[in-house]
Amino acid sequence: MGAQLRVYKQKISSAQTTKKITKAMELIAASRIQKAMARVRASSPFARAVTRSVSAVATHSNVQHPLTTERENIRRSAVVIFASDRGLAGAFNSQILREGLQLGELLRSEGREPVYFLVGRKAVGYFQFRQMPWAGEWTGDTDTPHFNTAEQIAGALLDAYDRGGDADGVDEIHLVYNRFVSMMTQSPETVRLLPLEVVEAEEGEATAASQVYPLYEFEPSPEVVLDALLPVYVQSRVFNALLQSSAAKHAATQKAMKSASDNADKLITDYTRLRNNARQAEITQQIAEIVGGADALSSGK
Repeated sequence: MGAQLRVYKQKISSAQTTKKITKAMELIAASRIQKAMARVRASSPFARAVTRSVSAVATHSNVQHPLTTERENIRRSAVVIFASDRGLAGAFNSQILREGLQLGELLRSEGREPVYFLVGRKAVGYFQFRQMPWAGEWTGDTDTPHFNTAEQIAGALLDAYDRGGDADGVDEIHLVYNRFVSMMTQSPETVRLLPLEVVEAEEGEATAASQVYPLYEFEPSPEVVLDALLPVYVQSRVFNALLQSSAAKHAATQKAMKSASDNADKLITDYTRLRNNARQAEITQQIAEIVGGADALSSGK
């Protein structure tokens, strides 16, 4: 009985230690969410301005630019999966990997070969474990993304897009990332980045396609303007995906750690009840032994 009490005490102590860790991680994630959302809000005006500029040039120039023209035969499609470097975030990584692989299967069924680009150690580890090929990887910058990471990703994607599917490049680019909806909801989002699709409208705003743009004169030419604007547009879209994924990851971590803390509380309550029952049974047994011994002495006289 004493050994059973020691086991319950050890389990209670372990659960209490685990609760301290998960509670601390929950508070850290909560503080990081606010910073991540502030960065998302700060980047949105620039992204919308770049989108409007690209839309205006594409609408009024009538230029057949490689980044805005649908290719006749799409052989290879880039799929950029934005995961995280760390776990302990519930279904955050599993749902985005599932979304990216489902997109790959859909593209394959349409006769297009998916080419995966991976962001985050969890995505790289997933592909390594299953011995699946990928074309590029970026790790170590998913918690607080920096713009130079977005520049590197955008540069690799644009280089592959310029080569085209016939030269081991790609003919279109898709981004797959978790979008921050609320503290409790992170929604997988799939966006076709190239050929150009304007997707920056928010609720209550007119879409970029329906806006009336003023007449423009392009200096030195529409081609040069598009050459300068489109890489910036791609970088801003990739950076926005990184920031959205970061905010969603911190929210998922907070939710997972809160659930773990609640489960630790339940374990502490259950083991405390079992410990009390075991201690009461031990006391009852000792009383019974004392009474039995007293009865034996009384009957021996």
